[in-house]
Amino acid sequence: MTQARGFPAFPPRPGRRGRSWWARAFVAAMEDAALDSVLLRRGRRFAGSGRVGPITVSPGRIAATVDDPDGIFEVTVHLTTLTDAEWNRFLDQVGAEAGHLAALLDGEVPRSLAHAADAAGVALLPTIGDLESDCDCPDIGDPCQHAAALCYQTAWLLDDNPFVLLLLRGQGGDELLDALGARQQQRPTPAADRPVPATTAYAADPPPLPAPPPAPARRDSPTIPPAPDVPPDTLDALVAAAAARAQALLAEG
Repeated sequence: MTQARGFPAFPPRPGRRGRSWWARAFVAAMEDAALDSVLLRRGRRFAGSGRVGPITVSPGRIAATVDDPDGIFEVTVHLTTLTDAEWNRFLDQVGAEAGHLAALLDGEVPRSLAHAADAAGVALLPTIGDLESDCDCPDIGDPCQHAAALCYQTAWLLDDNPFVLLLLRGQGGDELLDALGARQQQRPTPAADRPVPATTAYAADPPPLPAPPPAPARRDSPTIPPAPDVPPDTLDALVAAAAARAQALLAEG
């Protein structure tokens, strides 16, 4: 069963925004649904001031406390988890190219993977209206300034660890790797790639040797340009004598 993960509170980081394209896409899903830009600005200030406490990420849920001058508020942001069928289709896309998994392990979300998942009907990244928030503050905006602050800091988590997004969607990194490993074991091995016992290999008749390569084409005698003060016939004779001597030496060796 997927477990929740806790992340320590961020120190003050004024003005920081998500660096990666997937972190910015996460924030855009929240900002595009907001009706009050003032609350968003306050949320950015809360996120950068270090007033957000430790963040807990679990399937479908991000939670933290925010230290507001008017009190300490509990805030939660929700995102729908993927169904089993959607996870299977997502695993198909991850396993389709070796570079997809390598990129995830290297802390990257390839755009090609996100596009392939979308084409397979799997929404990996949230879009407008997908993020819903709850907070016990009196603000009526959705998101409120505290939920916005939590989303901005979640983008910072996603910058460093894209598996946070997968955990939020329902499965952690270890589960993803286990599922991919199980799929690899279930995949039939081609007959040509299956190992052969040594006793079977030695008992079998050796296969025929490959045909010898074609003999190299013989070259015509080189054309020797005339040398000053040397008769042409003499130079030809010297070259022929040197070639015969070289052939004799090779034969003796």
